[in-house]
Amino acid sequence: MDKSENNPNIPDIRKTLVLNAPIEKVWEAVATADGIAAWFMPSDFKPELGYEFTLHAGPFGDSPCKVTELEPPALLAFTWGKDWTLRFELKERDGKTEFTLIHSGWDAEQVTEFNESHRVVRDRMDNGWSGIVEKLRAHVGG
Repeated sequence: MDKSENNPNIPDIRKTLVLNAPIEKVWEAVATADGIAAWFMPSDFKPELGYEFTLHAGPFGDSPCKVTELEPPALLAFTWGKDWTLRFELKERDGKTEFTLIHSGWDAEQVTEFNESHRVVRDRMDNGWSGIVEKLRAHVGG
């Protein structure tokens, strides 16, 4: 039986890949406004715990965010909109970097700011993240 049928929480989106780039280069790409804009979306992000910033999602509008965890160069987490949290985990692996993206906050009983169910949006976002993390790979050259 599908766990989500008995539980309002929908599984996190997780994307892990090994990048052929040093951890410092990947950290620069995921923890600076210019870096994030190059592979994800523009923002006024600053790597400061508690910093409130805005992701500019084009036709989907602007989303308020707040940095909730920051441990350079290994961890960055921030809230995204009213429901979600994005977490970027980095681990050094023999001169390469293992990068894991975790998109959490899914709830089968909730709808987004755009009045769509989390279940529908989660499937769309899961597919979207696959392409976005490949943009990160291209950006860091790995």
